[in-house]
Amino acid sequence: MRVAELWRYPVKSLQGERLTEAEVGPLGLEGDRRWALFDRETGFGLTARRVPELLFGAARLRPDGAVEVVLPDGTVTADEAALSRWLGRRVELRAAPEDDADVPVYESAVDDDEPDPAEWLQWEGAPGPFHDSPRIRLSLVSTGTLGTWDRRRFRANVVLDGAGEDALRGTEAGLGGARLRFGTGIPRCVMTTRPQPGGIARDTSVLKTVHREREGLLAVRAAVVTPGRVRVGDELRRTAD
Repeated sequence: MRVAELWRYPVKSLQGERLTEAEVGPLGLEGDRRWALFDRETGFGLTARRVPELLFGAARLRPDGAVEVVLPDGTVTADEAALSRWLGRRVELRAAPEDDADVPVYESAVDDDEPDPAEWLQWEGAPGPFHDSPRIRLSLVSTGTLGTWDRRRFRANVVLDGAGEDALRGTEAGLGGARLRFGTGIPRCVMTTRPQPGGIARDTSVLKTVHREREGLLAVRAAVVTPGRVRVGDELRRTAD
């Protein structure tokens, strides 16, 4: 399998940016999930599970490493007042801690096919970058697994051309200049069913199919053993068993 696409999501739950190459460090792809929006009143982090409007904004890194958000109307901003007006609540754009210490708490819709917007729960994310789990530093999925599903529903960092990422669990492999250790599959939630820009419609059958045919898991998580640069076209070089 080779790298077909590389994706970075600078702000949790917002749309990301497609790259041709990227540095992969101990905490994952450089700039990935390094910011999140937090509700100033509750202190909770926001995700598209609870606030689906987030999926209609996009985030990108500037050349100086700062982040900026592209709102649905095309406005480019990092101003918290503008972001608050967009979401209808007072929000803070918060960077992940450098020391990997603080664990953020998020508010989330109850995770079923038809979540009641009046119901919500709290869950803890990962320390450091705003991944759902501290065991996820990089996420990979193959075109063979995706089939006809739009890859943007699953927000993987690496889309591999071919099939077979499930067999990587528990192994190590080289990818470009990096070396990765693969863990278990990634549990999927109601976010995969949400409508998104670019003609992605609401589709509850996505999550039902993932649960029925894949035990709720799609894509694999990876830890970074050796940092390095990864480019589109790089081959996944699996360690011999």
